[in-house]
Amino acid sequence: MPKKTNTSKEERIFDNLLKVSHQYVSSRGFVPKSFDEIAQQLGIVPQYHKLFRKVLKQLVTDGVLEIVDKRYVVKKEQSGIATGILRVHPRGFGFLQPDNKTLFPQDIFIPRHLTQNAIDGDRVEVMVNTEIISDKGPEGRVLTILERCRTHIGGIIRTADHSGNFIAYCPLLGEEKSVIVTSPDEPLHIGDRIVIEVEDWGSPAKPAYGKVSHLLGHISDASKDITAAIEEFGLPDSFPKKATAEAEAFGSRIPTGEIAKREDLRDLEIVTIDPETAKDFDDAISLTKDAKGCYHLGVHIADVSFYVQRGTALDDEARRRCNSTYFPKQCIPMLPPGLSDNLCSLKPKVNRLTASVMMTFDKEGNLTDYRMARTVIRSAKRFSYEEAKEVLDGAKKSPHLPLLKRMVELCQLLKRQRYSRGSIEFALPDIVINIDENGVPQGTHVVQYDITHQMIEEFMLKANEVVAEHLTKAGKGLTYRVHDVPAEENLREFATIANAFGFHLSDNPEPKELQELFDKALKTPYGPFLATSYIRSMRLAVYSPENIGHYGLSLEYYCHFTSPIRRYVDLVVHRILFGEPDDEEGLGAIAKRSSEQERLSAKAEMSVVLLKKLRLLDAAKSEEAFREYEAVITKVKPFGFYFEIVDILMEGFIHVSKLTSDYFIYEEERMRLRGRSTGRIYHPGDKISVILSHVDLILLESSWDILEDTPIRDRETTESKPKRYHHDKRPPKIKHSKKRRRK
Repeated sequence: MPKKTNTSKEERIFDNLLKVSHQYVSSRGFVPKSFDEIAQQLGIVPQYHKLFRKVLKQLVTDGVLEIVDKRYVVKKEQSGIATGILRVHPRGFGFLQPDNKTLFPQDIFIPRHLTQNAIDGDRVEVMVNTEIISDKGPEGRVLTILERCRTHIGGIIRTADHSGNFIAYCPLLGEEKSVIVTSPDEPLHIGDRIVIEVEDWGSPAKPAYGKVSHLLGHISDASKDITAAIEEFGLPDSFPKKATAEAEAFGSRIPTGEIAKREDLRDLEIVTIDPETAKDFDDAISLTKDAKGCYHLGVHIADVSFYVQRGTALDDEARRRCNSTYFPKQCIPMLPPGLSDNLCSLKPKVNRLTASVMMTFDKEGNLTDYRMARTVIRSAKRFSYEEAKEVLDGAKKSPHLPLLKRMVELCQLLKRQRYSRGSIEFALPDIVINIDENGVPQGTHVVQYDITHQMIEEFMLKANEVVAEHLTKAGKGLTYRVHDVPAEENLREFATIANAFGFHLSDNPEPKELQELFDKALKTPYGPFLATSYIRSMRLAVYSPENIGHYGLSLEYYCHFTSPIRRYVDLVVHRILFGEPDDEEGLGAIAKRSSEQERLSAKAEMSVVLLKKLRLLDAAKSEEAFREYEAVITKVKPFGFYFEIVDILMEGFIHVSKLTSDYFIYEEERMRLRGRSTGRIYHPGDKISVILSHVDLILLESSWDILEDTPIRDRETTESKPKRYHHDKRPPKIKHSKKRRRK
């Protein structure tokens, strides 16, 4: 994988000196020394003394050294203590994001029993155990909670105690940590969703206490699902008046004087292709082909940086939010609607300000030239993915058919280029829940990742790559999108899962081997589950001013540039591209906060989607109590197995105690359960039939029973029996169509 790219010889020397100096002063034999003594010991020649002083100053800033009587002394009392933000996984364990990246370059793993009552987002002090280093990184335990991240927390009334106090379940705290709601002013009921003002956070062994701040509604009211998620995850729900006023001051039309300052591309054939339900269109495409067979691609991105400038209330609010959050049928935008839905949205038949990346490719798909410019465009057509596909398939006529065909041609060439360098494409379908005006789920529809999605994705990836490489080679700092290599332990675990599904994979597979696996697997029913398992085995992609490359895309240079309406880091890259001075320290803070907010939004989005799926299942159960669902076993453990419901792509679990037909033995090497008497096998990849037993909307949990009279096949001796349905009536709650919402 590519290493960090430095922009000058001095920076490379600085980095090397910093590493050597840190190793030297951290050694056991180091004693306090003056500058001259350290320089002499390390053989620093006089011409680099000025730079070396900056190195030692950096170690002081990072808390590695302190100056006592003009000598540099190791701060030993802090050598094993780290401070930072704690991020807690839903399963209870956490990772500390250290403030001091020099002393603690990796996140620190905190086991569940050592989080000491800290919650996600708290600033904590951690004792690091340097003797325990696993694939998860160094381990530690929380010593002190330095600062609580919040004073209020969302919860649901779960029960009441003998004293008349209500006990709330708070998703942020987990099932094992209750909050006792004292002396409510109004009567509460089981299932009420409330916001709690925390008065006492309790301890690991004692509950927290709080009082009701306000009532959100009952868990049975689906219209409050998003409102509850906004409160639970601390998302912003309104814009400051000053930010709104600044957005409205631009009016509804772009300034005519600005058009004259820009390259005019309004004569080009330019279109947008987005989901049917999209409101903001931040990218548009032009593509021509010359007589030599070369392609001239234009990726035109909304020029948000023209409207949202540093030092404004708009910028302050966008930086606070960092990104838009997308719920079913509702978006919490990063920018006020006057910009996100209007001036910055590349609507058809109107002039719009853009930042354009114009690229030339030869007939093999190799990039031969590029340039960037601030431009003005006029989109000729707003395509949905579905309409573009209909035109390509010949089901609908359009004057833009030749353009769409050229887009398909170039897409295939770029996909081939990406494939050759080791990037893996899954092209997985997505299941989206249909929601009515009251937030009640009505069914599902499948979104196929067809060629129209693929070609837009390829063009955006290429633009992002070109911008990142251009800025890096120009010596500019920027917010890279980076993706580290997977931990070997995770790859080994994935290899075990793949082998259990019947696909051979070595313990530490190379990208080419993974490609071959997915080429085969995605042609089978097990492809989506293997792809999901692989994605979970990889590290999270994050933003960083330090470039370590992007493992998943097999790219040395990559950033986010193409969605400035909904991502603050993209807006920052636009500013850097067009000449605003970059601030290395500021970029680090922006990258860190953007990574954190991205994860927060993802958690909020997934929690609402899961709740909607559970509501859908609960409604189906009320109509047909013993409905059977087709599922695929995804993971087998000694205590049971996990499975995926095919209809709605939701995970379920069957405990081994529910397998009453036999006594089952776990065979670790083959990751399966085998019946001691019957030889019946439960194995990853096997199809099963399950029945929903119970739905808990408060805890977001479901219980399932398996139909053991339709046995799982023993792969060595028998074939599986077909799935049986005992009911003619099929409830209309879970069905498939081909619509799509905004990505």
